[in-house]
Amino acid sequence: MTTRRFLAPLLACFLVAACGGGPTARQAPDQTRAIGVNGLLWRASLDTLSFLPLLEVDSGSGVIISDWYVNPDARDERLKVSVFVLDEELRADAVNVRVLRQTRDGTQWVNAPVRAQTALEIEDAILTRARQIRIQSLDG
Repeated sequence: MTTRRFLAPLLACFLVAACGGGPTARQAPDQTRAIGVNGLLWRASLDTLSFLPLLEVDSGSGVIISDWYVNPDARDERLKVSVFVLDEELRADAVNVRVLRQTRDGTQWVNAPVRAQTALEIEDAILTRARQIRIQSLDG
């Protein structure tokens, strides 16, 4: 599916960079909770979605909503991504991603199915980036 063209390079970059190790048992700095949601997940979400135009970014509620993104290599398809950071703790279930996909039918955009794995791949990329940020903060 062409959705992979959007995510494959992004996810590959995060996976390669993530080989440095896993989360440690030490507590991350207090600033990770200063915004109402886990700061590591919040920053990681923004980093992961940095290639998308963003419509709404609300750190108080933990919501990031992108505008439609059209990959220059697949102009008849577009994606819209919403990320919800749900907790102050750095946990896998503290981030939820929803992806909408549309394809062009003549001059109109129509809703199209999204691979079930797509949202999970973005969540994994966010969690991997959060782990990287945390490791960097503990080392520095």
